[in-house]
Amino acid sequence: MKRKGFLAILTAMAMIGSMGVCVYAADDVMADYTGKADYKIGFSQCTLASPFYVTMKEVAEDYAKQLGVDFVCVSADDDVTKQNNDINDMISSGINALILNPINAEGVAPAIEACQKADIPVITVDRNVNDGNTAYVGRDNEEMGRLVGEALVEELGGKDKAEGKILEIQGTAGDTVMMARRDGFESAIAEAPGLEVIQSAYCDYTRSKAVTATQDLLQNNDGIVAVYGHNDDMSLGAAQVLQEKGVEGVKVTGVDGLMEAVIAIKDGKYSITTMNDPGSLLKVAMNTTLKVLNGEDYEEFVDAGTGVIDSSNVDDYVDDSLAFAAMK
Repeated sequence: MKRKGFLAILTAMAMIGSMGVCVYAADDVMADYTGKADYKIGFSQCTLASPFYVTMKEVAEDYAKQLGVDFVCVSADDDVTKQNNDINDMISSGINALILNPINAEGVAPAIEACQKADIPVITVDRNVNDGNTAYVGRDNEEMGRLVGEALVEELGGKDKAEGKILEIQGTAGDTVMMARRDGFESAIAEAPGLEVIQSAYCDYTRSKAVTATQDLLQNNDGIVAVYGHNDDMSLGAAQVLQEKGVEGVKVTGVDGLMEAVIAIKDGKYSITTMNDPGSLLKVAMNTTLKVLNGEDYEEFVDAGTGVIDSSNVDDYVDDSLAFAAMK
């Protein structure tokens, strides 16, 4: 089977910038599998506490029906022990493959080992693990963070003029997505010596937790010029707090292209997001899983691509029939 090492792929990604290494159009591939996908596939979702993960689940279930796949989805509710137990239960139920959105990179190692012993391929989606998976379908989260950071620095006046504090609302501890979005963003902000990043407690990508964290940060910090959330849902929670407290002029940014955030950009209430359509991720993950099961060539890493949405191009992405902005 055609497999490419992660090091070679990451090197290629560095060379081509924000372009995807291997970008699949999920709908174009669907017909290849309809009617001959006689498999049982499990999907272990990390949580259903934000719109991103709910959309992943809904798209996966609908797409599985179209493909004729026996499909079971279980949420771990941000509990690593539960995720391991869920996966072991699915192994016992006779799944042929596992699609995994892990809570963190290390916590599900026991379940992945169990899958390996049972000869069950593991396809990680959105978040990756350190070892043991067959393929990974995701996006370059460090690039997403970097793109937001670069755009924000420009909106704040450029590297030499930007100054003030940025509240960084963090995702889940130990999560590869959180770390990548943090590192990418902070690498861009480091180019502007007048900016200081103040990190929140971990908010697990949940709006309600971001509200509490933002309230706490505002009590102890002045001179706030921007907010950066590791997803748009948390950033919108932070924006809510800013509005309630009458704090004006703060640029709010995030990641995922949540349509609520895109519409807020259109309305001048939000500044920047980057695209991360969860539905396309799950379709591509399902297609990759079926390629593995059918013994076809597949890529070890599939980059689904991204891009910045701000006031300059927001009209191209506003569509209130969608939960998340669609890749163009």
